[in-house]
Parts: sequence; C-alpha cells; structure tokens
Amino acid sequence: MLDELKSANEYIIGKIKEGNPVILEMEAFAEEHNVPIVTKEVAKYLEFMVDINETTNILEVGTAIGYSGTLMLNACEKYGGRLTTLEIDEERYKQAKENFERAGVSERVTQILGDATEEIEKLDEKYDFIFIDASKGQYRKFFDDSYKLLADGGMVFIDNIMFRGYLYKEYPKRFKTIVRKLDEFIDYLYAEHPRFTLMPFGDGVGLLRREKS
Repeated sequence: MLDELKSANEYIIGKIKEGNPVILEMEAFAEEHNVPIVTKEVAKYLEFMVDINETTNILEVGTAIGYSGTLMLNACEKYGGRLTTLEIDEERYKQAKENFERAGVSERVTQILGDATEEIEKLDEKYDFIFIDASKGQYRKFFDDSYKLLADGGMVFIDNIMFRGYLYKEYPKRFKTIVRKLDEFIDYLYAEHPRFTLMPFGDGVGLLRREKS
C-alpha cells in the first residue's frame, strides 16, 4: 500500500508544471541547500485550499525561505489576501524577505522574526487560514496558540505531520520524543476536533476546519 501511495505521488509530481520563475528559483535553492519546503503535490493542494476558502488573512508558522508563503499569497491575490509569517532563523528571515520582494508580494506580507512559541501569543488578529510547518516537537503548542486566532469557518493546514514517515515505520532513536509528541498530537486532534482529517500524501497533511457559529 505504501509503495502504491509513493507511486501515485510520483505520478502527480510528474504532471505538475510550474511556470513562475521565482518559484522555480526557490525550489532550486531549496534543493541545493537542503532547505525543507513543501513537496510539489502538497504545494498544489495548499494553493487549492487557500483559493477555495477565499482566504483573506493567513498566519504562517515557519517562513523558511518564503516558498509556501509566496504560493499562498499568489493563490489568494484575487481576494486581497495578506500573510503574517513567523520565522526564528534570522538568515532564513532575510532570504524570505528577498524572495517576497522578487515575487512582488512583499506589500501584503508582515514578517516577524522570533520564536513562534512566544510570538503567536502577541498577535491579536483573526485569521481565516493558518499554515503550520516549523519545529515538529512544538506542533501541539503552535496549534493550541494559533487556534485561538482562527476565525469561524477558518482552516488549519499542518504540513509534515507524519515526520518523514517515522510515525509508522522504524525511526532513529534520537527522534523518539518528536515521534511520540506528534503521535499524541494526532490522537488529540482526532479526539477533540471532529472536523480534523489526516491526508497521507507528501509527508502527511493535517486539515482542520473551525465550525461557523
């Protein structure tokens, strides 16, 4: 079954043709410098979800080089969408700033340099889309803190939630704590949030929608 999923992902990736030169440059940079970014099939799914939700205000936990942020901003441009994005690494923060400028989306971005476990608590806006892709050991805290800011009917999109497949296959001992935390986090989401679902492509995508009041 896992081999079939891998083959399906490879087939889908082979069909995706990216024409945006800035996006292509970011992909090349990420591959060359071993920067983790969303996989191509997850990137398309992320764009799709941002679009169909007619997103206007995004919170991103984990900017990296600005790849996913640029994808989301392009997907919600017709809705006047904006992005607030948090990054702890100063070098990545600077790279993302440059990439946002080159992509022509910088005017719709608020970048925050700092530890998301502290910075999320300082925010007081409501967001209709929250994207989490940062330190895996902190996913539960990132979720708990940011969910308070999620607007009614809003969506949370969690990438890499199955952590390189280590949640269902043998893993190096040094990742024991992270694997345990992520497994417990998924149990929590299924138990406490009926509108949570786990998608087995990319490196695992968790989706959750908040009920409209």
